[in-house]
Amino acid sequence: MKKALLITDMQVMPFVWKDYGGKAIYQEERLLENTKRLIDKARMGNSPVFYIMYTEPEGSLRSENQPLWQVHPQIAPAEQDHVIIKYHADSFLESELDTQLRDHGIDTLAICGVQTEYCVDTTVKSAYSRGYQVELVNDCHSTYDSDELTAEQIINHHHRILAPFAAIVHSGDVRF
Repeated sequence: MKKALLITDMQVMPFVWKDYGGKAIYQEERLLENTKRLIDKARMGNSPVFYIMYTEPEGSLRSENQPLWQVHPQIAPAEQDHVIIKYHADSFLESELDTQLRDHGIDTLAICGVQTEYCVDTTVKSAYSRGYQVELVNDCHSTYDSDELTAEQIINHHHRILAPFAAIVHSGDVRF
């Protein structure tokens, strides 16, 4: 078994949305701290770390290499890490992710990121459909409150929805 860490869409934009009239990510600081510890654990275990970067067309504030597109500075990639550009909620769709994972002999994925109900959910299901063993790291993904549900309710609901596709694990229990 060879495991990789997938960090989905933890770019600057979701973390600054609150500064522009949007909502704050649920437990933002805890999310960043737990993800940083998970990254350190993966690197110490010589497991590859893949940063999945949601990318919009050129000219957008979220297009490649724009300030809002960058990975949040607290969890920035190191030289040995992999950056995957994606244009869809599914991190595998029309990206190099599956090819790179297979090239590295990866069969198990620990997944974290934002937003729980969009890109994280879709990526977990897509990874499962491609035959990967999947761990959804329950304290390393998050979202925003919606008009109907709190972020905590959304996250808990998705843990139940995703349980058939992924082991729901705490970051302290993830092994690389």
